Amino acid sequence: MSPGKNSTTEKRKRGQTQPGSEKGIFIAERRKHPRFSVELPLDYSIENQEHYGGVATNASRGGLVAYFPVAITVGTLLDIEIIFANGFELSSVRARARVIWSHLAPEVIWGEYRYGLEFERLHERDVRKLKTLLRETGELR
Repeated sequence: MSPGKNSTTEKRKRGQTQPGSEKGIFIAERRKHPRFSVELPLDYSIENQEHYGGVATNASRGGLVAYFPVAITVGTLLDIEIIFANGFELSSVRARARVIWSHLAPEVIWGEYRYGLEFERLHERDVRKLKTLLRETGELR
């Protein structure tokens, strides 16, 4: 074998691209709304019971990622309130959200469980507040 042929074989064994495969991969975004990186406190309750605290991150008009201190079952409906400063006053966005996925291994950064929440019910005034909040405080992802 010639040295050139052997080195080509080595590259392919290690997962290197083959000739003609430089076209790349097209990945389609399935989300309906742009996501924003935020870090906001939120309160939540399950079936109007006791209120608990958490952190909202990676939010959009359709939902958000939240960190909670307890394990919650996928499919659970939550009443949430995202709290933020509006000038010198506190304001909030209230919504009903469903847990659509969970990552039950505690995150080292937060020390809490991570959940994907999808908004089920969000009043129009809260939609406006959420859009403004994301635009002003979030970084587009």
